[in-house]
Amino acid sequence: MKRVLTELLNLSEVVVESSLQEGKTLILSVTKKTKTAVCPQCGKESHHLHQNQNYLIKDLPMGDKEVILNINRRRFKCKKCRKTFNEELDFVGVRRKYTHRYAENVIKQLINSDVSNVAKNNGLSEEEVYSMLEDIVKDILPINVSNLRRLGIDEISLVKGQGKFIVVLVDIDSGKLIGLVKERKQVVIENVMKMWGEEVLEQIEEVSIDMTGNYKNLVEKICSNAVVTVDRFHVTKLIHEELNQARIAEKKAALELNIESREKVFDSLKGNKYTILKAEENLTDKQKIKLDIIREASPLIATMHSFKEEFTCGTLRERNLFDTSEDPGTGILGLLDWLEKAEPYYQKSVNTIKRWFGEVAGYFDNKTTNGVVEGINNKLKLIKRSGFGFKNFRNFEIRALLSWHYDVNLAR
Repeated sequence: MKRVLTELLNLSEVVVESSLQEGKTLILSVTKKTKTAVCPQCGKESHHLHQNQNYLIKDLPMGDKEVILNINRRRFKCKKCRKTFNEELDFVGVRRKYTHRYAENVIKQLINSDVSNVAKNNGLSEEEVYSMLEDIVKDILPINVSNLRRLGIDEISLVKGQGKFIVVLVDIDSGKLIGLVKERKQVVIENVMKMWGEEVLEQIEEVSIDMTGNYKNLVEKICSNAVVTVDRFHVTKLIHEELNQARIAEKKAALELNIESREKVFDSLKGNKYTILKAEENLTDKQKIKLDIIREASPLIATMHSFKEEFTCGTLRERNLFDTSEDPGTGILGLLDWLEKAEPYYQKSVNTIKRWFGEVAGYFDNKTTNGVVEGINNKLKLIKRSGFGFKNFRNFEIRALLSWHYDVNLAR
């Protein structure tokens, strides 16, 4: 029976000496196979048992039974240096009440859930789950950024409606989150990035950002060899926002028209935000009919929609500026042409793009996009929702980094 239980337990270091079952709890008394231990002070092997120390820890369940290990962690005395010491047990941490693999199983659950539910499902306190998180994260921090070449910088709101934003740092080539900064102050972001070391900062070739301005100044300051580019998706977002504002303004203006004209314009624009913002080629047949009605009711929106499609989708003009440019020169000329034609309709967007022209045009060199950053931002929002919001930045940071850097298949 002992041999069978030892095999089922599957911990190579120990053997099961005895077992006791109490309801759905199985208590296994285990001890290390070897009769000696190596002194951590002088490295000499010791045979001198000084004291037996038994304590209980949680392990993975066996079937429907909770498993508790009654471990004898022996204390030895070194004859050479006369020091006493505890024997090493690779499967459990010092002063921990659970095995490494038990903690890894809990963290695996946590990646797709929240602390409260995971704690409840495993009969743990939330403090115990957070303790396991801290243990596991030691294995992945600091994040290895030695191969970082292209960096993406963006931001998301940590607590909705409170104006609290955190900065997201992404390795564009690996598609992984490599850091979070708890506030948008340039000095705080700088301090986090400087922790990567001068060698890493100097090897960064390109940084893709939005058009806030703060990030540009920071990159120019600490990443001496990096080219700053503005992500095309942020430029697209700018144009979408101005088109939608025009839709809202047209809808309000329709209230001043006669009843027949008012109903025609107002009804066509009401509730059709995504009909005009979505790529025309991706619209359903029903949405395409709605789009035709909008174009007929509002010539302004029809024209602005046409420019939007040319810039972002290419449906109407059979090309878009970003995807089909064969070389930087062609792309830049196409962008200049679009800016000239669209300026009467997209004054705000055109002026912003002109201010950031060098960084926007930089896209055409390597066609680097922040698409991977946007994908990571969406996943971060899911993590935030699954945790019912995070007021504690450290907890959110750990949860986030685990999602990209903790491989449960490679756990101890």
